Amino acid sequence: MEPTDLIWMNGDFVAWEDAKVHVLTHGLHYGTGVFEGVRCYDTELGPAVFRNAEHAERLLRSAELYYMPVPFSAEQLRAATRELVARNELRSCYIRPLVYRGYGSMGLNPLEAPVEVIIAAWEWGTYLGEEGTLNGVRAKVSSWRRISPDSLIPYAKASGQYLNNVLAKVEATKAGYEESILLDDHGHVCEGTGENVYIVRDGQIITPGHHNSILDGITRRSIIQIASDLGYPVCERNIARAELYLADEVFLSGTAAEIVPVREVDDHAVADGKPGEITKVLQEAFDDAIHGRSERYREWLDPVAASAPAPAPPARTA
Repeated sequence: MEPTDLIWMNGDFVAWEDAKVHVLTHGLHYGTGVFEGVRCYDTELGPAVFRNAEHAERLLRSAELYYMPVPFSAEQLRAATRELVARNELRSCYIRPLVYRGYGSMGLNPLEAPVEVIIAAWEWGTYLGEEGTLNGVRAKVSSWRRISPDSLIPYAKASGQYLNNVLAKVEATKAGYEESILLDDHGHVCEGTGENVYIVRDGQIITPGHHNSILDGITRRSIIQIASDLGYPVCERNIARAELYLADEVFLSGTAAEIVPVREVDDHAVADGKPGEITKVLQEAFDDAIHGRSERYREWLDPVAASAPAPAPPARTA
């Protein structure tokens, strides 16, 4: 990780090396936090944050589901994100907002621990690497199932829940694969460790739905809209594990990964083992959208130059 100059913490900009928390921070012990992954791209409009408003709104929804009142509005977080990118003089970067229960109390009741908010940004390439984006990755269906909605809240992007993803990622890595695909608690295809999953069969794009305990991916929403605009039918339904092996194409999408073809699943080549044509068309169209080359999707870009100083937080009460 390449440090930048500043991190935004609770309304202030602090030096990267000074952005610290106490070892008895509640979120460190119990995973009581929610976060986002956001990207800023160097576009024809200058640096612009991709779907900044949607990410801020999802962060607040995740926090509400875990009873964490955030002392900032979505617009304040959006402005803080733009200002952070500008102050760090970044053109293209990954952005990590985090809301967590801080230092002040211990035990499983988190309600007395303060709610802290940070936003960090740094330069970071695609999650699965340029080689994976270009030629596809090898994936393994995990022995670990995706968390059940009877136990936790898959629709929240919550810190502690990601231990589930960590187990799947480590398992795949140790077995020699680049990525893992988790099944839901009913045995249907759910998602990757940091991406939504899609298959293509007979020209139709098929992806798991919300009933499969997926995270409502913001990149996923973008892909579905772009695919529909290009005339590709998109179906949300249960996907059996074997359909991954029988698909004409398999690909993944996420903020960190963008769009990544899958060339093998469990040592079964997907079709001819090369990125499929629909996947490549979507990659190109998405790349045009995130870099401002497509007028149709300009509304998804939040130019950094439009930033006003981030509003100050309300005063903390005792």
